[in-house]
Amino acid sequence: MAVAEIIGAAVGILLLVIVAYVIVGGTLTAGETIASAQKDLAQISEARLRTSIALNKTETNLSGQGLNFSVMNNGNEMISDFTHMDILIRVSGDSGGYQHLTYNNNTCGIEGTWCIFGALVPDTIHPNQLDPGEKMWVWATFTTGSPEWFQITTGNGINAQTTYP
Repeated sequence: MAVAEIIGAAVGILLLVIVAYVIVGGTLTAGETIASAQKDLAQISEARLRTSIALNKTETNLSGQGLNFSVMNNGNEMISDFTHMDILIRVSGDSGGYQHLTYNNNTCGIEGTWCIFGALVPDTIHPNQLDPGEKMWVWATFTTGSPEWFQITTGNGINAQTTYP
């Protein structure tokens, strides 16, 4: 009978040790996950602070349903994620409203899309990426109307806007 009590106590202590390891392990894993998420958020916020773009209104022209303009990277962060960059155009006329244009890296001139028209200037450090101090020419093709206002937004939420003409 005394042996059964000793075995029961040993099993109880073993279960307490296992539960303690599970709880401590879960707490440590949660702490590491939270610390990693905070670090990622800080890096994203820092990249946002270093990102800045500008539109040069004097380098904007309209041709049919396309708008050609330049975008200058005047920040300190390289911009390479063109897929997540968007253009909004406010058009006048009967259609009115805003048009959302997405990036098309294959073909310029497709309605509802924008593309990099020609090479980035100068494109010496990181080819096909908009480095600080570089300029890219954008060709935005909208569906109908005449543009009054447009805005380009980077993947991390920084934007530049201007009116047209």
